[in-house]
Amino acid sequence: MILFEPEIPGNTGNVIRLCANSGSHLHLIAPLGFNLEQRQLRRAGLDYADLARVTVHLRLDECLRSLPGARLYAIETGGARPYSEAQFRSGDALLFGPETRGLTAAALAQVAPENILGIPMRPNNRSLNLSNAVALIVYEAWRQLGFA
Repeated sequence: MILFEPEIPGNTGNVIRLCANSGSHLHLIAPLGFNLEQRQLRRAGLDYADLARVTVHLRLDECLRSLPGARLYAIETGGARPYSEAQFRSGDALLFGPETRGLTAAALAQVAPENILGIPMRPNNRSLNLSNAVALIVYEAWRQLGFA
């Protein structure tokens, strides 16, 4: 899973905890809106940071080069296809944007249009909390893989 320029330490801490519990590898794309030693990040991640694989990359293209053969999915508020239509497989990469602005056009250009997924919501609502959205998609992908 990839968090592109995350801004809120508590969300990233929650995602670290999720990664530890699901066996996912977390890739963070700089710049980060916080220091990895920040108290809110440590508190949200509790003592799970030692159990999670976390890699920080300076740029998205650097991250993608480290994931050869991965199918890239972007989860975006305006995604045309609901996430529930995707058929995830082992090795897929899930890309999430920063909390306040979503993915940049340049980041979305890295993703095949049919792999830009959305999370259904009631009309006129803006978005879900980042760590909630990540949990929803990670658990759906993991479910499809038989929780292996």
